[in-house]
Amino acid sequence: MLTALILFGLAALGGLLLVYLRVTNKPLPLPLALIHGAVAAIALVLLAVFVFGSAGPAQAQLALGLFVAAALGGFLLFSFHLRKKQLPMGIIMVHALVAVAAFLILLGAVLKAT
Repeated sequence: MLTALILFGLAALGGLLLVYLRVTNKPLPLPLALIHGAVAAIALVLLAVFVFGSAGPAQAQLALGLFVAAALGGFLLFSFHLRKKQLPMGIIMVHALVAVAAFLILLGAVLKAT
């Protein structure tokens, strides 16, 4: 769980940079978007392996579900990026809020387990 938490934290840093660029109307670099998504995807897989492999705690299960929802929002945002359309701030905010909630829940699970 700790490795997934660290990777989600790194993905969040990339996400913050992407939001800053979007808010300041600067171009969103495709490599940054790809790295943000790839790091989050790796973390998601690690968390899923933990949750399904060891019947992880309820907090980790909830975090996993929320991260899956955030990932779906991320795919939607990435589709806008690929079509060279401006990313909608509403979707960005929902994506970010769901991911932050999931991160905090996972952080709680990690702290409880240590």
